Amino acid sequence: MDKSIIQLVDELPTDNITVKVLKALDYVAPGEWSNLTGFENSIRSITGETDAKVIQRIRDRAAIIYQDPQKGYQFAIKLYQTIDKADTAMAAAALANKVSEKIGFLSFLGNITPKADVTQSIDLALKIAVEIIAFCKLNGIPQPNPQEFANSLANNYQNASLMRMVALVCIDGIMPLGPDFLSKIHGVISGTDASAVTQNPVFLAVNNFLPGSNPSDKVGFISQGFNSVQGWMNNLVSKTGVTPQSISSHLGSFIQIADDNLDFVAAFLDQTTNYYEHTGIQSVARGLILEAYTLVKEEIKQEQQKPIQDVSSASAVKSDNNQYEVSKTVEVWDSEDEDWYQGTIEKIQDDQFFIHYLGYGSSYDEWVGEDDIRTRDLRAADDNGYAVGQKVKCWDEDQEAWYSATIQQIQNQQYFVHYAGYDSSYDEWVDSDEIS
Repeated sequence: MDKSIIQLVDELPTDNITVKVLKALDYVAPGEWSNLTGFENSIRSITGETDAKVIQRIRDRAAIIYQDPQKGYQFAIKLYQTIDKADTAMAAAALANKVSEKIGFLSFLGNITPKADVTQSIDLALKIAVEIIAFCKLNGIPQPNPQEFANSLANNYQNASLMRMVALVCIDGIMPLGPDFLSKIHGVISGTDASAVTQNPVFLAVNNFLPGSNPSDKVGFISQGFNSVQGWMNNLVSKTGVTPQSISSHLGSFIQIADDNLDFVAAFLDQTTNYYEHTGIQSVARGLILEAYTLVKEEIKQEQQKPIQDVSSASAVKSDNNQYEVSKTVEVWDSEDEDWYQGTIEKIQDDQFFIHYLGYGSSYDEWVGEDDIRTRDLRAADDNGYAVGQKVKCWDEDQEAWYSATIQQIQNQQYFVHYAGYDSSYDEWVDSDEIS
């Protein structure tokens, strides 16, 4: 199963090279972006809601909305993930070309890799095309419309969405191509043979998403998309005064940069960052949370206007340890995917629980044992998402199997666990990469 939006947001890194780059670019769009991670934390930050029960309802509703294909949220995430993964291959080609230009005995690489300026220009133009498609899908616009997108970019883009476009200009435009990046890209898009675009790895990856019945139509859309935002990009550069040197200066806190190797740095960042996916997940999460929040608040308002009704006794059925009950949201272990998924308990029979997975149809509903479900309070968790008393799965390298355990102690990045069904002689310290 694909990961839910809750898992995607919960797994966003709090500090890696992508986060460092985005923070370094804050000077271009001051205060627009903060690295919101953790789904419940995002709900609190975006809505200002503090009631735990309301937060849970927003969380559950958002998970369901995310799976609705008519909404476009999941489609947008797939687009952002696809463009970033494909971009890594393009970055490798650009970097190989730069090496071939500067080191003579590797000059043969230039014969099998695109020129860096062409590569970077196509890269940026394709990312704009993807942004247009995602924007229109998320906003219910039937067909990708570059002009609608350009208007929104100029007047409405903010937070993670705006930072994504700022990073595009800086990392994919100014750094590798220089201050005149717009004219270079325009020259490539208008003067390069269409086959240079259609044979490009990123184009091949997103080809099925692009509008048009043939390659010529698709290239035309890419060109139209770039032309629609040239004015905004030019205004951004003029207004902020951003230059290759100012970008390298702000990146210099974690990358040693010399002025004559900015093209190398740009290719390196393309390979090591996924700012499109990272900020894309945050943009989608914000839209989902706001939509779910509106619906939940309206439901609460209606509920307050109705007389209190008796709750069916079936909804009060609890397991022996009072930890689980019907309608409770839990995490369920999937042994095939080796990951936890969000679900709600629909029925309880002895130590078996009938689960409905959030955001999935009833065909995925199933009975699972108590050994494979858990609750989790992220407010008490460490940076890895674990807390004392939490149920986890531990990987045994010798047996090549996952075992259920409970965390007894936490010390730095290590966890002392007690295995379910085993005596304390099996208790041991494990690393974070050995548990889930």
